[in-house]
Amino acid sequence: MRRALLCACALLLSLGAATSAQDIVRSKSYVSMLAPVIDPIERGKATDIELQFRVSRGFHINSNRPKQEYLKKTELKLTAPTDIIIGKINYPDGVDRSFPFAPNEKLNVYTGDFAVQVTVRPLKTVLPQKYAVHGYLKYQACDNAACYPPKQQPVSFEVRVIKDRSAPRRPNPAQSPHAHS
Repeated sequence: MRRALLCACALLLSLGAATSAQDIVRSKSYVSMLAPVIDPIERGKATDIELQFRVSRGFHINSNRPKQEYLKKTELKLTAPTDIIIGKINYPDGVDRSFPFAPNEKLNVYTGDFAVQVTVRPLKTVLPQKYAVHGYLKYQACDNAACYPPKQQPVSFEVRVIKDRSAPRRPNPAQSPHAHS
């Protein structure tokens, strides 16, 4: 026991005198994005992509539609390259739960895994290749005792654009039977 206490003290000292327990809590990420599986997207066609997120065990985050006006909603902000349009973003319904810090009040929250659906539409003129989409998920995490300052979790994924499969192919022009010099 004494040895464990000494190791813990040494660890805290190695983190530096300026680092406090509160600083460690502030730097903690309460939400992570799971690696997305995204099928190729035909240019000119809108496609829904599902982004999976996981809230750390023991925590919850406010849903995109919290019941109380003063609560920070979870919101996804994305920036796509030119000629890739980010359309509608659909958030899942939260779950109404009460917590020890407000037992008579139901909060609409996400816990565990949840998915956000994003509509992506490459323009017909975009070159078939991979494109990176970046952004962040804004959220406020809480546990059963307290809420922590709002955070922004970086988000990024690749979209592979392919040619329109249903577009008619133009046949090669007929070759002249005459020899050309």
